[in-house]
Amino acid sequence: MSVVTQADPTTPAGSARALAERRPLGDRSFQILALACGLLVLVILVLIAVSTSQQASSWFTTEGWKIFTNNWNPANNQFGALAFIYGTAITAVIALIMAVPVSIGIALLLTEVVSYRWSRPIVYVIDLLAVVPSVVWGLWGIIVFAPWIGSIYASIASGVKGIPVLDDLFGAPTSGASFFTAGIILAFMITPIVTSLSREVIATVPQIDREGAYALGATRWEMIRGAVWPHSQGGVVGAVLLGLGRAMGETIAVALVIGSSPAITSHLFAPGYNMAAVIANQFGEASGVFRAALMGIGVLLFVFTIIINVIAHAVVDRSARKKRGG
Repeated sequence: MSVVTQADPTTPAGSARALAERRPLGDRSFQILALACGLLVLVILVLIAVSTSQQASSWFTTEGWKIFTNNWNPANNQFGALAFIYGTAITAVIALIMAVPVSIGIALLLTEVVSYRWSRPIVYVIDLLAVVPSVVWGLWGIIVFAPWIGSIYASIASGVKGIPVLDDLFGAPTSGASFFTAGIILAFMITPIVTSLSREVIATVPQIDREGAYALGATRWEMIRGAVWPHSQGGVVGAVLLGLGRAMGETIAVALVIGSSPAITSHLFAPGYNMAAVIANQFGEASGVFRAALMGIGVLLFVFTIIINVIAHAVVDRSARKKRGG
């Protein structure tokens, strides 16, 4: 006579270890492959940082803290990079001020106002703008846009002449190539990126939140402000910071339209320089400490963009944790 043993109901049917051991070979292989790819990216970033830092070491040791001075004169072996850091910050801020409101407005238009039938072709156009090569933006900017907007700069400068602050910001331009022109071109370039990311974030808002706001008598604007924005603001901020990283690292387009003048000035219509542009324009003729200085500027730009991207991911993760906690 066989004895039937009854399983203890408090004992789990299977352990996680047993399930892990029973996983198919394909799943384990995919896990190892994904982990290896992720580690490979980190290794490549570390190798880039180490190799460029080694090649720039002579600049760091020779100049020391003088790298943050406004004194760039390769003929006299003076390589202060403050003017390029300033130009990078100014053009990126101008681009954000112009691109962010437009990007968020388009994202809200596509997700909250326009029907899917009409929003789909707009999305296609935005995606196409995002893949336009930077050299095309730069050539269009210097050949078409800069000569046209130069006359507008002159009109603005004459209109604000003698007005405190405004005269310092929008003084008489020397040409269409300037900080402001570079900022506008960067705004054109990052708008599709910020728009696409913001649209994807806003689209994740649960439909029941929108319907609940309407059920309480909210208007469309009140619904967006009370239901959509609190849910998506972290992701939108992350999208903006990623756009900032793109604006800081853009090279060819800015090099063509910024004017190539290593100067720190409050006049936004004046020509300037930024970190990526000086590397692109002067690396071919550089040698010795001059070459090391350009490599060092690349290291600084690499560090700045990494910091911006880390902050962006931290903001997105914090927003996601708040949603899960709520």
